[in-house]
Amino acid sequence: MKRISILLLVSMIALPTFAQKKLTLQEAVSIALQKNTTLIKSKNNLASSKSQLKNAYGELAPSLGASAGFNWQQVDDKGGVQRDFFGNSLDIPASTVENRNFNVGIGGGITLFNGLANYAAISQSKDNLSASEYNIAKLKQNIVFTTTDYFYTVLNYQELMAVREENVKYYQKLYETIQERNRLGSVTLADVYSAQVQLGAAELSLIQTQNLYESSMASLLNYLALNVLEDYSLVDPFSANKVIDTDTYLKDFENIQTMVNTALDNRFDYKSQQLNLSAAESGVTIARSGIYPSLTGNYYYSTSAVTTGNLFNRKVLSVGLTLNIPIFSNFSTENQIQFAQVNAMNAQEDLFALERQIKIEIKQTYLDLIAAKKSLDVASKSVSAAEETRKINQERYNLGSATLLDVLQASRDYTDALRNKIDAVYDFYRQHDKLNNAIGRLDFSKFE
Repeated sequence: MKRISILLLVSMIALPTFAQKKLTLQEAVSIALQKNTTLIKSKNNLASSKSQLKNAYGELAPSLGASAGFNWQQVDDKGGVQRDFFGNSLDIPASTVENRNFNVGIGGGITLFNGLANYAAISQSKDNLSASEYNIAKLKQNIVFTTTDYFYTVLNYQELMAVREENVKYYQKLYETIQERNRLGSVTLADVYSAQVQLGAAELSLIQTQNLYESSMASLLNYLALNVLEDYSLVDPFSANKVIDTDTYLKDFENIQTMVNTALDNRFDYKSQQLNLSAAESGVTIARSGIYPSLTGNYYYSTSAVTTGNLFNRKVLSVGLTLNIPIFSNFSTENQIQFAQVNAMNAQEDLFALERQIKIEIKQTYLDLIAAKKSLDVASKSVSAAEETRKINQERYNLGSATLLDVLQASRDYTDALRNKIDAVYDFYRQHDKLNNAIGRLDFSKFE
């Protein structure tokens, strides 16, 4: 009695201080989209791309600047004797000369032609900005998929933990039954020891599964930037429909070529790479501008005086054009053109590589989804068969026509069948979402 009281006291102390917090899949994805560090940094960097585009447009406009200045000078001469050209001596008296000057001006310049580099810079900045926005959209889709993957992993271990708990109860009851039958002399002591070993193994499996559950939960909370020390419980989004109609899920997908075409139209990373290629081609135009003459205009208005009252009595207005014709630039222009062309060729190759990757990803994920469907179908049937086998062997053992080894083996087969089914269920959901992400159909806007 004293031991039971101590265990109850320890259990009460071990209870969490705060109530368990419920976490739905919708909430988890929403939190991830708000707190993901990489996404936050990408949004911050987007401001730089917008600033670059604004600056590119600004290069088309005339520049304008104003200036103002004041200068004061005093020259003190102690005087002395000087000789003129004929050798006559002249006395120079001491003197003090003071000068002041005030000036104001306003002016600027404008690029009239620079080989179309300014317009190419605008096009390049637009492409870079749009590419950054597409990259952010793709990152959001990946965050949705990664969050659901973490979520499914926790639910997987949660259901497996329930199976392990039922398994412990089953072996506990079996152990107590065999103990009683041994006391009555109907079974040997070896059966008691075997049942005791299986009970211990079931308890160990439960502890190991609990550890995996806690570890997966911690990984999910860490990804969501939540406090891993707080107690959360996940709300199963599939609790209302435990029977999966896999054929309905597969209706979302047509043949592989159609899915590839859809992906090339929808995937944000592919659109981003297309814009990267366009930006690189604009870079070639910018580099080529160095072989063309450039024409710039300048304008300036200024005035100066020794006193502020006469400041606008003498005004200067100047307007000019400057034509710069490149003749030899020490091969720097050729080097810039070559560098820009290599960047464009590499961007084109990256686009081809991404297209191949998309095709492989869709084909492989589709095959994995079909395999997951087949695995789920087999696992579901295996559970029914294993459950029936366990019942039969249990009844035969009770009647004395089967050994305890038959019962234990049937029980292990049933537990393995349940575990395989749970794994198959969440693997099917995972592959389904993965294929949607590969096609570019994961909608993140509903979670924002």
